Parts: sequence; structure tokens; C-alpha cells
Amino acid sequence: MEHEMQERSAVSDGGLSAVHFRNTAYVVNESRPHFDAAHAAGLMGVPARSTAGRAFLLGAGPIENRPELIDFVRCSYLGLDNHPLIIAGAIDAMEEHGSLHWSCARTRLNFDFLAELEATLSEMFSARVLAFSTVMLANLGAMPILASGLLTGGRKPVVVFDRIAHASLAYHKPVVADETRVETIAHNDIDALERLCREHPVVAYVCDGVYSMGGNSPIRELRQLQERYGLFLYIDDAHGISLFGRQGEGFARSQFPHVLGDRTIIAASLAKGFGASGGMLMLGTTDQEALFRRHSIPYAFSVAPNLAAVGAALGSCKIHRSPELGERQRALAQRIEAFDHRVATPEQGSTLPIRMITIGCEANAIAVARQLLNAGFYTSVTFFPTVARRKAGIRVCITADHEIRDIERLCHCILESTRSA
Repeated sequence: MEHEMQERSAVSDGGLSAVHFRNTAYVVNESRPHFDAAHAAGLMGVPARSTAGRAFLLGAGPIENRPELIDFVRCSYLGLDNHPLIIAGAIDAMEEHGSLHWSCARTRLNFDFLAELEATLSEMFSARVLAFSTVMLANLGAMPILASGLLTGGRKPVVVFDRIAHASLAYHKPVVADETRVETIAHNDIDALERLCREHPVVAYVCDGVYSMGGNSPIRELRQLQERYGLFLYIDDAHGISLFGRQGEGFARSQFPHVLGDRTIIAASLAKGFGASGGMLMLGTTDQEALFRRHSIPYAFSVAPNLAAVGAALGSCKIHRSPELGERQRALAQRIEAFDHRVATPEQGSTLPIRMITIGCEANAIAVARQLLNAGFYTSVTFFPTVARRKAGIRVCITADHEIRDIERLCHCILESTRSA
């Protein structure tokens, strides 16, 4: 994100220099007018009720008075968030336990279904999997441990963040910087990363697998640096999980053909493509698993995934281990192709499901999103700090559950709306 470059500033106080990685007031003040305008246009904080497929009823109040729209905002790329097996899994788990949540630390008691979920995911993804209630908490629990050197033989790494790493990663820079040196490099800048690997004995790189605003990390090149220099890779593949691999290992994990080893951690979502709720970490060794179960603060002391989320995830595991997963992956590919055939974007031709239509001016982007809403399509308007200033636009999330005819109609409306933007 652009503001990350502006947040990192050195200040001097009595001869001492400090580096700061947050400038919250600046970010809020710069983005407030656009947030206010988007809320006023009815594009953010929208109440709704899902119906079938990607349709939803807009607003609140009596159902019969609400218009039905097609959603291109949700990140359920395989269309699993409405799946009967996932809904039934959530209900059945609560009924079997007669509970939703146990209010105690995970270092004491856990639902037996949670243990079953982690064991099942570990087998599916050939890793040691820990489940969290959100990906944000998974990242929060991992970042201090990564910075401490406990994952790199007792030597603290220089932790290098991709400049557009997701906010759920970049937010933890101050915590990491309290332990070790933090660097931020340009997006997917392999040359800069290799220079740092040459200059420092231990380097860890923090990036997304699939980026929320389009594109992906170059996993093959990162693995080459790992083999050459021992680079530690921390990859958040929240937007890539389930979309690739025979059992939905995801964009990143499917490119590590065997074990992850002791120099790779992959974070991922149990929502989004997976269709349930929560987050997870894929760890490479049993020693790392033991370390996280005892010393990851959010794991030990924050809220574990509730039983509905666990049951839903177990339901999704059944789908992931069935032929239906491949069918939905192929359906998604067809719908991505249908969109790309009609609207040109920087992501055109990619097998990933996120498409960005850059408008430029924030006010124009909000106006285009409102026109699309009026036409029956809810899309995400994006602006600073999510993207750079004057690079505002529309994000479209394509899913296996979208009807081809709805994608065609959306594309027509995008072309019509952006001609005058």
C-alpha cells in the first residue's frame, strides 16, 4: 500500500534515532473524505440477506420491499459459503456439543471437533495446521515468533515486507520492528530481495500468495532464493486457498511439491475460497507446531474458532476431498474466461479470480460503483489506503457460483459506466 512508504520515517530525539511504521492520523485524514462519500453513496457498510447463489436482498426491513442484487464483492471464489454441507456442518456441531463456544484458553480445553479439523487439514495439505478464528490473528501470532529468531536457528532475521502486503500483515510491522530490523521493498522485487539475502545472514520475506487487489507473488523465484540463501518465506495465501490443488491446497502450497520444511509458513483463510470461517497456519515441522501451540499469544489466549465455524470447516473438508472441488475449480476458470473475453484488465489471462478496473479519480470510482449498484451489481470501490492515491477503481470478485449471463451483463455495465468516468 502506498501509505506504507510514507509511514516509515526516522525521527531524532536527543541524538537517538527511531523508525516509525505507523502514521494513523495521516492515513485516516487522507482517506476520510472518500470513505464518507462511499458510505453516503450506499456502497459501504451495506446490510443485506443472502438468497441463492451470488444474489442477495439489499438493505433491512421487510423482505418483500428489498431489491435483489448480484454480488461481486464476496470472496467465496468457489461459491461454497452457501453450500448445504457447510451449513449442516455448523448446525450439527453445535447440536452435538450443545454449545457454541468454551470460554477458556486453548492451552487448557479444546473442542474435540477442533482437534479433528486440524488433523484433517494437516493431512489434506501435508503440513502441521493450526486453526485460528481469523487470518489476522494467525498473522499476529506468527509475526513476533518469526522476528524473534526462534524459527531461524536462534538468529534474528531481517524481516522484509512486500510493499503491498495485505494490511493484516503490514499492520504488525511495529511489533516485528521491536524485535529485529524491518525492511520494505517494491512489489515482487526479486532483485532487491536477493541483495538483502546477500547482505544479511538470515532474511525472512513476508508477502501474499494471491494479492487482494490482483496479481500474485512469484513463488518459483522465491523458492530459488530459499534454496540459494536459506530465505525464510511467510506467505499469506488467504485469497489463494482452495482454488488450486487436488485437495484445494491453494496457490502457494501447491507450488511446494513435498513437505514445507522449516523455512516456510503459509497462512490461509478458512473463509473465502474454503467457504467456512476462520484462518489457519500451515507449519512445516512438529517443533514449530509445539512452539506455536505454547507461545503464540493469539493461539493461547484469544478466542478459538467457535463450534459453528469448526463444524462448517469440517463440512468444507468433505467437499475438498470429493470430485465436487475439481468441478467448482473448473467452473470458476470458465467464468474468469467469460469476464476476460469482454473486459480488459491488468489481470486478463490470469487464472486468479480478482479483477481490477482502474478509474483514477476517487470521486469517479465511487460514481461508477454507484451506477453498477443501480444496475443491480454490487462491486467493491477501492481507494487509498487500499490502493495508491489517484488509482481508485472497482474490484470484481468472480466466483464459480456466478451465472455466465450475470457476468456478461456486469461486463456490459462496466464498459458503459467507465466510458464517461
